[in-house]
Amino acid sequence: MQTPILGYAEVEAKGKETKHVALDPWKNARMKKVVASLEGNWQAEMSGYHTYMALADRETDVVRAQVLRHLAQAELDHAALWAGRLKELGAAEPVYTGGPQGEADSLANRAGGPLMALRRLEIEESRDIARYGGQLKDLGDEGSIAILQHVIEDEKEHYRELGGLLRGHAPASTADGKPIVHAQGLLDEMLARRDEGRSQAGSWIGDAIYGVNDGLGAIFGIVSGVSGATAGNGHYVLLAGLAGMIASALSMGSGAYLAAKSEREIHEAEVHREREAVTMNPGEARELLSLYYQVKGLPHDDAERVVEHLARDPEQLLKALVAERLDTGEDGLKVPWVSAVSGTISTAIGATIPIVPFFFMSGVPAVVAAAAVSLVAHFAVGAAKSLITVRSWWSSGLEMTVVGAVEGAVTYGIGLWMGHLGA
Repeated sequence: MQTPILGYAEVEAKGKETKHVALDPWKNARMKKVVASLEGNWQAEMSGYHTYMALADRETDVVRAQVLRHLAQAELDHAALWAGRLKELGAAEPVYTGGPQGEADSLANRAGGPLMALRRLEIEESRDIARYGGQLKDLGDEGSIAILQHVIEDEKEHYRELGGLLRGHAPASTADGKPIVHAQGLLDEMLARRDEGRSQAGSWIGDAIYGVNDGLGAIFGIVSGVSGATAGNGHYVLLAGLAGMIASALSMGSGAYLAAKSEREIHEAEVHREREAVTMNPGEARELLSLYYQVKGLPHDDAERVVEHLARDPEQLLKALVAERLDTGEDGLKVPWVSAVSGTISTAIGATIPIVPFFFMSGVPAVVAAAAVSLVAHFAVGAAKSLITVRSWWSSGLEMTVVGAVEGAVTYGIGLWMGHLGA
């Protein structure tokens, strides 16, 4: 039986004192060899992890991308095993010295394309199997040998998985039946790539743009009206503008919070009712879901098979039924505090713009400056709306500018009329 390699020999305890006896030079040399080999293994596994992740990010086929990510995670797990053994031996924590893309950016991989990169990875896996096999004979360290046996089996599996990818047959599961390709993972990846670079209309950016628009429009109207009534008296315009800004920001924030919270509470109540209905009458729930799928174009027999599969897990059946009944899932709901914060801050920002000139000037020049910066801001906000709509930025910006100009002119005219009445 082989003797495990340790950093120190047996500890001799005498009373409360502990004495460490150094290993003889031959054993120190053996340990250095083992540590060097394990550090090399760790570096190789980390390089493999970064390589697989980089290739997965560039892969256009979502199934291949998910298999590559599975392989990357396995390499990371192997690296953790080697790091753990190094720690047990008392060696320093290893530091990765490779590039953030691993070998994905090598000239051979870049020039050969994705399939050639996969072929090179398949070859590398076979070399790793041979290298680890040699270490089984040479290391002479029981703890490392146990890890080697586990890693070699994994590397053989990786070799088969890469071969399947090259032949166009992506493996759906490992040899022991664990799934590699998950439907939810594929769906998330496809949606992420489809929406890459596009803002989601239901995200905080939509609330923020709406808040800036609301604050800008409301306070521009107040500033215009008070300017007309007071001939641009900066003191009164500032008081009215600041009061309006605070009121608008708090109103928008609280309104956004309550709206998002109410939407979530209504959704939760509907889910609760659906859960009770599924529990009390599961047959009716399955029939209802089947009809929903048939209305969408799925043949009767296929719809029944899908529902029967979902019905094996009551929670999955409930989620599917809720998605059809409510046209949304929990992931599509807004987060109340996010809506409140984005609504409050964005409204305050938009409301501040029309009153800024009155901090530095008064009278007609202040009114003209406020109108100019407000109209420019209207155009900018309108153009920003194109981030979440399909309209062109200039069309949306121009529309917003015209609306702001009409609003300012009308409120200024009303202010002039009320000022004359007061006079």
